[in-house]
Amino acid sequence: MRYSQLLTQTLRELPADAEAISHQLALRAGLIRPLASGIFSFLPLGLRVKRNIEQILREEMERADCFEISMPVVQPAEIWRESGRWDDVGQEMMRVKDRADRDMCLAMTHEEAVTDLARHMVQSYRQLPLSAFQLQTKFRDEPRSRGGLIRVREFTMKDGYSFHINQAGLDAYYPRMYEAYQRIFERAGLGDHVIAVESDPGMMGGTEAHEFMYLNPGGEDTLLLCDTCGYQANRQVAIYKREAIEAESEKSLQKVATPNCKTIEEVASFLDVPQSKTAKAVFLIGTINGEDKFIFAVLRGDHELNETKLANVVKAQALRPATDEEITAVGAVPGYASPMAVKNTIVVVDEAIAKGTNFVSGANEEGYHCLNVNVGRDFDPDIVTDLIAVEKGMPCPECETPLNSTRGIEVGNIFKLGTKYSDSMGAKVLDENGKMQSLFMGCYGIGVGRLLACIIEAHHDDHGIIWPISVAPFEVQIVVLTGRKPAGELEAAEKLYEQLKAAGLDVLLDDRDERAGVKFNDADLIGIPIRLTVGSRGLANGQIEMKLRHENDRSDVPLDQVVEHVQCEVKKLKTNN
Repeated sequence: MRYSQLLTQTLRELPADAEAISHQLALRAGLIRPLASGIFSFLPLGLRVKRNIEQILREEMERADCFEISMPVVQPAEIWRESGRWDDVGQEMMRVKDRADRDMCLAMTHEEAVTDLARHMVQSYRQLPLSAFQLQTKFRDEPRSRGGLIRVREFTMKDGYSFHINQAGLDAYYPRMYEAYQRIFERAGLGDHVIAVESDPGMMGGTEAHEFMYLNPGGEDTLLLCDTCGYQANRQVAIYKREAIEAESEKSLQKVATPNCKTIEEVASFLDVPQSKTAKAVFLIGTINGEDKFIFAVLRGDHELNETKLANVVKAQALRPATDEEITAVGAVPGYASPMAVKNTIVVVDEAIAKGTNFVSGANEEGYHCLNVNVGRDFDPDIVTDLIAVEKGMPCPECETPLNSTRGIEVGNIFKLGTKYSDSMGAKVLDENGKMQSLFMGCYGIGVGRLLACIIEAHHDDHGIIWPISVAPFEVQIVVLTGRKPAGELEAAEKLYEQLKAAGLDVLLDDRDERAGVKFNDADLIGIPIRLTVGSRGLANGQIEMKLRHENDRSDVPLDQVVEHVQCEVKKLKTNN
């Protein structure tokens, strides 16, 4: 391919609205171009990288006996209503009506569509297990697109699905997909940068999930890690070894004045008690089955609320902070609130509050708190559960070593969906005993554009991208330096270009009428692994200059040995990728 014929443009200036390195470099190298917020066009170089990533995905999915299909992007509301997610999913789903006024949506995921396929095509356990994947466009109307390709609205997803006759079959297949993902990230150049952590199934549902996280300080997710035993979890689901609760007799309830003390810090200081002996009140409005419900969460004052855990236990599709008016309406007083005597609320209490004794809590009266508040005697919770957002330094749940924390970007996920969709949509088969059995399902996703962005994050320097050869847009770039008096440089470059292509190499010929500095800067920016420079000085000596993008050194190669040398370097790069 000739550079002069590419629909692309490199940028010298740093894009003003691009904060992530991958976003900056993808724009500057001419890989992508924004059309609207979170919606990008892929230009030739970016599309070639994307297709190389997709080829890795195809190969590894088929290696795991998962074969490609393609399902529609536009889907009828009926199948989403069957699964129960039409009302559960919020504004992220783009809903439309067709000309017959039927409700439709742009697919943000394809569990319903693939379950519909299975219920019509799978009748017997003898057809199982089955596994299929697709590389398909998705649309999620993200409220805050960010990071270029890291969080977008329109994107390409590799989503795979497996079907099994029982949980044991799903459990047996799940590790195969886990291993396939490890191979994918290794081949894409992220093997040392990605870890798998326990995660929240979220709107996907199911019994178990893992996220594959690219470790990056700018990541959106907080991960809790144990360096001793290897425990790894997203903060959304992380747990810790809770300390033993000392036995203490219940004391009499006592109301005390706490003027101008609305925060945990102020109350604890005024009453001279540790924050661990205070009961923190958190007020939220949860959307549950389409209705707004007031949720009163209670946890120790020295802990932070994990909203994901809370949403899961109350089965809320969304949570938002309650207003002062909404708090007052249930009989509580902002700043002095207590779960005692509140009405029309779902009271959810953390285990530490339920098992402990004699906490300081609000009195539901301005300027007053209560001492010695106890669960069971003074109020009865609707739910007792783990509500704690785990922090760095808390003891590991497995070995009690203090946990470390880091940040990460999710590049892939795998879920054990179980029978969530097959139950609701009637995807059943006859088992070996002749009884109807709901299919057990697994789900396996990788965002292609996000993976591309993470590869850039992991492989770049001050000059631009350094592509791993497995995903690079080209293996070799020829830079032609034509002086004021051409001495056959372009002709020599054209001949070399044809020789390299004939040898099976993927080559970009920079034949543009540009200065040497511009061409070298662009070559570093777009990051093709091997650069060959054809100039008059080298040709006069019968040589071509060769440079590897990840190295500073250059070498002169005899013209008649260039193809052999390039083939050798490509082989080395692929071996070491």
